[in-house]
Amino acid sequence: MTPPSDAAVESLLRELAPQVLGAVLRRQRDFHAAEDAVQEALLAAARQWRESGVPENPRGWLIQVADRRMVDQVRSDEARRRREELAATQTADDERTAPDPGPGVSRDRDDSLRLLLLCCHPALTSGSAIALTLRAVGGLTTAEIANAFMVPEATMAQRISRAKHRIEASGAPFRLPAEGEWQGRLRAVLQVLYLIFNEGYATSTGPDLQRAELAGEAIRLTRAVHRQLPDDAEVAGLLALMLLTDARRAARTGPEGKLIPLAEQDRGKWDRKAIGEGVALITRALSPDSIGPYQLQAAIAAVHDEAERADDTDWRQILALYGLLEAITDNPMVRLNHAIAAAMVHGPPVGLRLLDALDDDRRLAGHHRLAAVRAHLLEMDGEREAAIECYRAAARLTASIPEERYLAMRAARLAG
Repeated sequence: MTPPSDAAVESLLRELAPQVLGAVLRRQRDFHAAEDAVQEALLAAARQWRESGVPENPRGWLIQVADRRMVDQVRSDEARRRREELAATQTADDERTAPDPGPGVSRDRDDSLRLLLLCCHPALTSGSAIALTLRAVGGLTTAEIANAFMVPEATMAQRISRAKHRIEASGAPFRLPAEGEWQGRLRAVLQVLYLIFNEGYATSTGPDLQRAELAGEAIRLTRAVHRQLPDDAEVAGLLALMLLTDARRAARTGPEGKLIPLAEQDRGKWDRKAIGEGVALITRALSPDSIGPYQLQAAIAAVHDEAERADDTDWRQILALYGLLEAITDNPMVRLNHAIAAAMVHGPPVGLRLLDALDDDRRLAGHHRLAAVRAHLLEMDGEREAAIECYRAAARLTASIPEERYLAMRAARLAG
């Protein structure tokens, strides 16, 4: 057997991690210990699979190794409490030859959806539920989650730790909610999935512009929720939004991972099948009687995707949709995008005036996106020197290397 590449092993482990954590939690019910055991199993797999190849049932292999780690830890704790020494270790050879799971571990069972819903339990605040799920299900680091929430990393670490303790103290059953229990968790669930997708589609830190496997996991989980709640318009709206946005993924990067903005993308590379599915979903979901933010964002994405060329984009329709969206949500990013749409319809000075109103919003303080949008509108308005300054400021503020390079390039092009 030819050993798999490091990238292939890493991708597989990232995909399996939430499923394995869910399966171990279903058995052991100790969030901290389960997460530690799964991390050890992932590390063992990363070492061994690169040398000996991926086992026939990698998910079952990881579950068995993590379960053994949990058993070892329980025995060790009992030994300390009784002040006795108990032999509870397993050899590396055991791990290397871990067999496929027996009847108690179904290959078809997807525990990641159950894990998602457990993390969004009513015992947690919405913010804590989202942070915990991004960590446990999405596989984001604490630093990435802190960046998404715009809070210090230490604050986010404490929030996640408290959330784990609350889940354990709640005694929540590891199962899908009954029909009447869904609505209490749905808002947090959808926000979590939205944030996971966004981090996958536009990675906030590091050398990569996007993490396709993370966006794909968010889409997969949203499909699972949609199957449970096929008549919920916001669930359908979120799934449509993800599909319509992810459809552009192949056109967003050029040679060496260079960022390509929407207006300059080769639309022939867009995934027309995903666009067709997304448009059909949002067309069925939109209703004047009950309209939510995900439906409106999906409608905006559909307008972009249905334009054959950037110049064909119906910006007036997009501006009207952002007006509706701004009326029902207090989100500074919505107001930022509203300013862009206003500039495209009424001219850059109108958009710049709307941006000025966002300068005092503390949620955007130090965020590169505000400076980047201002730079773009100043460039449109012919204010070259001011645009250069804003592009450079945005490049300094972003933690994404591809975005930094793109913004610095825009500044250099104007300065040259």
